[in-house]
Amino acid sequence: MKIHVERDVLADAVQWVARSLPNRPSVPILAGLKLEASGNQVVLSSFDYETSAKVVVAADVTEEGTALVSGKLLAEIARSLPAKPVSLSSDDSRLEITCGSARFTLQLLPVGEYPDLPEMPSATGTLEPELFAQAVAQVVVAAGRDELLPVFTGVRLEIEGDTVSLLATDRYRMALKELPWTPTGSVTDGAALVPARVLSESSKSMTAGERISLSLAAGDGGEGLIGFAGEGSNGVREITTRLLDGEFPKVRHLMSIQPNLTVRANTSEIVSAVKRVALVAERNTSLRMVIGEDHITLEAATGDQAQAVEALEATVVDETGQGLSMNAAGFNPHYLLDALNALDTPYVNFAFTAPGKPCLLTPLVELDGEPSADYKHVIMLMRLPQ
Repeated sequence: MKIHVERDVLADAVQWVARSLPNRPSVPILAGLKLEASGNQVVLSSFDYETSAKVVVAADVTEEGTALVSGKLLAEIARSLPAKPVSLSSDDSRLEITCGSARFTLQLLPVGEYPDLPEMPSATGTLEPELFAQAVAQVVVAAGRDELLPVFTGVRLEIEGDTVSLLATDRYRMALKELPWTPTGSVTDGAALVPARVLSESSKSMTAGERISLSLAAGDGGEGLIGFAGEGSNGVREITTRLLDGEFPKVRHLMSIQPNLTVRANTSEIVSAVKRVALVAERNTSLRMVIGEDHITLEAATGDQAQAVEALEATVVDETGQGLSMNAAGFNPHYLLDALNALDTPYVNFAFTAPGKPCLLTPLVELDGEPSADYKHVIMLMRLPQ
């Protein structure tokens, strides 16, 4: 193999593919990054039997061929190269990288032992990249991190006609986002449980093109596959990952809260106040929201060592007409900040039913307007000491 490629093009492609490499590969060969040169392009790819990543970039190919090298090491080298054209050439045992006066030689890994990448399923539909990236970011904050409970580390993707719904929960909070999409295949309805980490990486790294193509091949016993593809100035990028097995909990009904009390406030003001007050919040204790008739007060403390209190203007509405049904709510401050930071509107609407019951947060464009119906974030309230 012998190719010439622009330094920035190579560095960007290698960095992107290398992000999918496993930190602790089950077999050493899976730490490799594969380069395949043919025609006027080079394909860089990685695969760990669960997730594959592939990018196709333009290159001046003078000798076609394939090489497999340590992905992490190649990524470090590509990132450090000077701003000059790069030449890569390989023989039976080594890959040589030349950029200006810098030269690196890497030992090749046995390409014959490397697994074949899975085939991308047939395209199911397309999404607007920026809208998709924003939607995924709003939802993945509620996904679990505990690998011992894999079903909670996923995002449930539901397709219904021209709408895609994303739903995630870690049992203590949940987020739902609905967004439009354009079906292109015969599948107009379906569902898949996608690893949240892969979904997040896919959405953030494919914003350069006009559309993202989603390909879904649902199967039984956790053998389903989902793929994302996008084309932009940084080449054609594809990611596939196996779907998670297991039954996602039925939590949609918790999004249909009929509030007894609503509180509306400025999003940026409450974010800043929560950050300040939470500085003195003791670990595993709640941030207390005291609800008044025209304001809220945030309180937190670390025993007798430190206390913080801050009041904010708010629009408080008693939905029952019988007086305020509750005067305080206890939030996990980290969950509250995650939810508020996921909003993309100037105002936020809190919907309460009773102390200790779930609280629904929805975005508001105007303080006296209707809450947005396409994004909902539920937080399980913490019980306050009597």
